[in-house]
Amino acid sequence: MSIQIFNTLKREKEPFKPLKDGEVKMYVCGPTVYNYIHIGNARPIIVFDTVRRYFTYRGYDVKFVSNFTDVDDKLIRAANELKLTVPEVADRFIGAYFDDVDQLNVAKASVNPRVTENMDEIIQLISTLIEKGYAYESAGDVYFRTKKFKDYGKLSGQALSELQHGARVEYNERKQDELDFTLWKAAKPGEIFWESPFGNGRPGWHIECSALAKKYLGDTIDIHAGGQDLVFPHHEDEIAQSEAATGKTFAKYWMHNAFLNIDGEKMSKSLGNFITLHDVLKDNDPNVIRFFMLSVHYRKPITLNDAILEDAKNGLERLMIAYQNIDHRIQTDDGEYVEETHEDEWLEQLTELKQAFEDDMDDDFNTANAITTFHELAKRANIYLSKETVSINVLREFLSMMRLFAEVLGLKLENTQTDSLDDSEVEALIEERLQARNERNFARADEIRDILKEKDIILEDTAQGTRFRRGKSWQK
Repeated sequence: MSIQIFNTLKREKEPFKPLKDGEVKMYVCGPTVYNYIHIGNARPIIVFDTVRRYFTYRGYDVKFVSNFTDVDDKLIRAANELKLTVPEVADRFIGAYFDDVDQLNVAKASVNPRVTENMDEIIQLISTLIEKGYAYESAGDVYFRTKKFKDYGKLSGQALSELQHGARVEYNERKQDELDFTLWKAAKPGEIFWESPFGNGRPGWHIECSALAKKYLGDTIDIHAGGQDLVFPHHEDEIAQSEAATGKTFAKYWMHNAFLNIDGEKMSKSLGNFITLHDVLKDNDPNVIRFFMLSVHYRKPITLNDAILEDAKNGLERLMIAYQNIDHRIQTDDGEYVEETHEDEWLEQLTELKQAFEDDMDDDFNTANAITTFHELAKRANIYLSKETVSINVLREFLSMMRLFAEVLGLKLENTQTDSLDDSEVEALIEERLQARNERNFARADEIRDILKEKDIILEDTAQGTRFRRGKSWQK
């Protein structure tokens, strides 16, 4: 089965056929860096990082571009409030962005272009649109003639007469038509600006992504992605200005994730439920946040609340425990494995689970179903570990398969937190406890267990000896 993508442009799933064999050119709209990103922004970041990971797993060379909007009205306001320059505000919050998403195990983009570092390309694209009659100057501003682009509305599926531009598109008397949108804004007194043939100013919001995608990926790209809220006007405008300038299809496939809600309500400052990712990560394990984001298919709305996060934490812990149990069994059995008679059957089951996982991901990157398959893998691992005799080949294949699933989903199966007791100190206490039990000093043995319990370190006595795992507080 080939990878199937729900293409917003066609409103149906389509088999993925790259422009060039073995290569994926993918552009994802990045944040406006005037503040910490909100928790809703984390969803497309995690979702499309996972899409990229799966393409890589399937053998594609992925050229992944995600921009930073580092100049616009919000940055100018933030700079005035913080008494900083616009570049200083951008630098601060780009650094904060990387600090946060690195915790989510998000891979670095091939390029993270900044608008301010690519002004020549933006100005050139606007000039091309003026030359072709798709744009016009007006009192230092430049606007795109929306009605001149005959396919306008094809992404959002609305007729021109029904469209109303969002808040980012301002109507004023300088426009020839109320649906025309801004490509270049004339500088106001005291504002940051760049020189251009149209006068001093800065770009409108939409033009930047067209210019950056063209520069780093070419006139036509395989996939353009972002949140559902970007379909109109942002992505609709990108299509119009890009295709008007080049005469070519801008993107073959358009992918959009649905909204994240807080306790069933859309997140907004007016409702008082606006939460930054930075704040969420203070109290929650990033690994759990990533697992939660992938637990629902990306095109379905997802709700965040404490109970759902707790469910995600428990679900991830089950996977981690299964993985750690397998690893412990391999490390502690001293190589004395019995090749039990059903080895081939177990290996065949694992092959089937791998195929099921791939089928899930091939079906429009259905991470929710992929996680269900992951849990089935963990369940069978636990069943296998309960057997008196096991095969080293099967154990290693279980371990390999769990690592593979985790890598595609960007999850970590090892405990990564630190504490006052490192692993060697825990092992030393376990050895002391064993000796105390052998000497029938049960009071000391119980005392050691209590010491470890206070550190949220859980002991498990198995036929292969005592092993430990770190409890839920280690997932914070």
